[in-house]
Amino acid sequence: MRPLKLVPDNTNIPFLKYRTWAMGFSILLIVASLALVAVKGFNLGIDFVGGQMVRVTFAQPVALDTLREEITALNLGEPTIQQFGSPTEVSIRMPLPPGGEDGANRAVSQIRETLAKAHPGARFDAVETVSGKVSEELFSTGAWALGLAMVGIALYIWFRFEWQFGIGALFALFHDVALTLGFFALTQLEFDLNVVAAILTIIGYSLNDTIVVYDRIRENMRKYRKMDIYGLLDLSINETLSRTVVTSFSLFLALTLLLVLGPDVIFGFTAAMLLGIVIGTFSSVYVSAAILLWLKVGPDSFVPKDEGKSGKAERVAADDGAKV
Repeated sequence: MRPLKLVPDNTNIPFLKYRTWAMGFSILLIVASLALVAVKGFNLGIDFVGGQMVRVTFAQPVALDTLREEITALNLGEPTIQQFGSPTEVSIRMPLPPGGEDGANRAVSQIRETLAKAHPGARFDAVETVSGKVSEELFSTGAWALGLAMVGIALYIWFRFEWQFGIGALFALFHDVALTLGFFALTQLEFDLNVVAAILTIIGYSLNDTIVVYDRIRENMRKYRKMDIYGLLDLSINETLSRTVVTSFSLFLALTLLLVLGPDVIFGFTAAMLLGIVIGTFSSVYVSAAILLWLKVGPDSFVPKDEGKSGKAERVAADDGAKV
């Protein structure tokens, strides 16, 4: 029985033929994402803004406006109330009350008593409290982690390959992170440390996919030094396409099931990962290779100057069908 292949061995898709449209679309999405982040901002979780969050499961669906009036009457501050998963599950976020830990405990007790009287059968699933100082440290640490990860990856690829590849990988990573941030600004899903972990995972996945493509490009540049650069890049992408499709499709299926059937507490993490797999695959195929063309990389760009005088024969592509 022959194994199932999602991508045939003789695939020859002219990816670079559509590079202008793909890059234009990517740049448009990046600009739109940054604009959304600047205008709408994020729905920051208590990890980053500090405060209290109480998760409650009611016996039956409750009107959020009614719930908001009941909690506002306690004079504990302006509550932020959202459905958390099913219509009976609600998250209540409150600002930190004065009085430190004692004040926070008194506020939670008041909320418990009020909701228990007004809604018999209500179950309190979790209570989280983060101080303002801790939230500032978490936000700063998360931002530094994302920035240093991207810079470190670019430097690694610079030394592993050449500086043109480092710039291409850095732009592809910036593309993936910007679109993910834009998604959270648009949907206003809660942005917490789980999402930061997801973005770091996306960076690692996208980098791995990009390195596979870049490694094949550099290998083919050594083999086919007289091949047209467009054909060489298309050949390299097509040769790694089977691995890219199988990996991405497997992760897509697993994450889709986790998004639909998984616990609500990791919904944001799963949504970020699912989006990151899609845009990371797109950037590895279209963005990272197109950047090399913009940087004037050719089949002979990295050939040592004295190698051409040594009299050694060069390997030339025999398959003209690889050219676009």
